[in-house]
Amino acid sequence: MIKKLIVFACIIASLNSWAQDNTASPYSYYGLGEVKFKGTQDARAMGGLSITGDSIQLGLMNPASYSKLKLTTFAVGGTNTSTNFKTASEKEKAQRTSFDYLAVGLPLGKFGVAFGLSPFSGVGYKNESVSEETEETRFYRAQGNGFINKVFIGGSYEFNKNFSFGLDISYHFGDITNEFSERILAPDFTQYTTRERNFSEINGISYNFGLLYNRKINEKLLFQTSITYSPESKLNTTNSRNIATVVYTGTGVELSNDSEDIAVPNTDLVIPNKLGFGFGIGENKKWLLGTEVTFTGNKNLVNRFLDNTNVSFENSTRLALGGYYIPKYDSFSNYFERVVYRAGFKYENTGLVLNNESINDYGMNFGLGLPLGFSRVDLGIEFGKRGTTSNGLIEENYFNLSIGLNLAAKWFEKRKID
Repeated sequence: MIKKLIVFACIIASLNSWAQDNTASPYSYYGLGEVKFKGTQDARAMGGLSITGDSIQLGLMNPASYSKLKLTTFAVGGTNTSTNFKTASEKEKAQRTSFDYLAVGLPLGKFGVAFGLSPFSGVGYKNESVSEETEETRFYRAQGNGFINKVFIGGSYEFNKNFSFGLDISYHFGDITNEFSERILAPDFTQYTTRERNFSEINGISYNFGLLYNRKINEKLLFQTSITYSPESKLNTTNSRNIATVVYTGTGVELSNDSEDIAVPNTDLVIPNKLGFGFGIGENKKWLLGTEVTFTGNKNLVNRFLDNTNVSFENSTRLALGGYYIPKYDSFSNYFERVVYRAGFKYENTGLVLNNESINDYGMNFGLGLPLGFSRVDLGIEFGKRGTTSNGLIEENYFNLSIGLNLAAKWFEKRKID
């Protein structure tokens, strides 16, 4: 167990560098930013299913799963994302590595408790353009960075072997910076730059409720279903804006810097209500096939700064279909017969509408669960597309490579002394 904790601590120490560049999507400018997938890597590899509870695998999407744990569980995960951006006339590439979650689950008889840290959403984009005129050249740049993190604690109670209920409470915190600049290059190579910088400091609380129910259909087949619900929550946002005019020489020396703080209204960002239903059928420790649909009230979303005219929001739907297969979970002669093979599909209307175009996201997932005693390493890949090139927008084709580590061990047991 000590060796596992050392490995776990080393991974934690590396997470600070992972969390800095967690997205490169230009769509992250709007609303809450790019909202991150909430679950662990095993759930992601099945398209995002949250219909099961596991005795040694911590699930984060449905808090009702905590009481299913039989071992103390540590979970950590991260993702490397490669994205190709495409407009009607241009192409670009970007790559980011991000921290996904760090969590601990504790079994306490019929109760289960979990707590942890994860990014809730991220902002990270950079767009540049050039306009050449007779007497001067103008360079335009829009860029943003930052994220909203969350720390959470949750509990679950198992009423009987078929039914459990759970609740998560999350505290959100973070800050986001958006910057817009126009640089003019005069014939004498003097540069004049106008810069607008918007800063938002964000904090607030949200809740998530969950139910899990399963029932045997016959000696082999098991029916499983889940419900999750998150009521609408408000995040307090303190906004500030600074306008500056900066003059540089051709060698890059700054000659003057006139700056002014502009009063802007604070806004309450909305975490929309979310309702999810899922069900599946399978054989315990052998296979599962399930589906889940989630409805989100994104129509109530707002931007941090209210001076955007080409954006609106609509209620959204997310559909997931996936499952797993284990050839023989208790095989001693063949390691690969104990591996969990996963696959899934997702489709999501994100709720963002730009230039009268709905921004949709869909992808295919595949993954492996590699057993290490009671612990497991989860590997996953995802191919997906978000957005469109219509009406001057950007299409994103992304590839995610995810890894998760799930360490399970017995704690809080009295030792017997002969």
